[in-house]
Amino acid sequence: MADRTSSSITIDAGRKEIMAVIADLPAYPSWASGIREFEVLDTGADGRAAEARMTIDASPFSDTVGLAYTWGDDDEWVRWELIDKGNVVTSLHGSYLLAEGTGGTVVTYELAVDIRMPVIGMLKRKAEKRITDSALKGLKRRVEAG
Repeated sequence: MADRTSSSITIDAGRKEIMAVIADLPAYPSWASGIREFEVLDTGADGRAAEARMTIDASPFSDTVGLAYTWGDDDEWVRWELIDKGNVVTSLHGSYLLAEGTGGTVVTYELAVDIRMPVIGMLKRKAEKRITDSALKGLKRRVEAG
């Protein structure tokens, strides 16, 4: 998996407030389009998810995958990777990177996904871009709504 898709957005909130929303995985279906269910399977010493199972409902397919999480110090980042393949998703790596910026916190979402079906590179990147943009807009709405 060489290529990652990346998008950024500025959110009018601090890193801790934003990361609290990101870390609440079971709440994702209420604000992240395409995610039907998120279940935390194991937590780390900090109480945040170490492993989770996510069910994706993204037309034209649905899938359930297992993910492992690594959380950065001082709410600067979180990374996840696929540890349990689904029927369609064969590889998945992603991250949220948070940095103080003018007018709020700049949140960058990086994503790389591979699926069992062959897909032209341009279409794959376009789908990843749609996912990252949608996730960032949903996160912004959720955080700024309080």
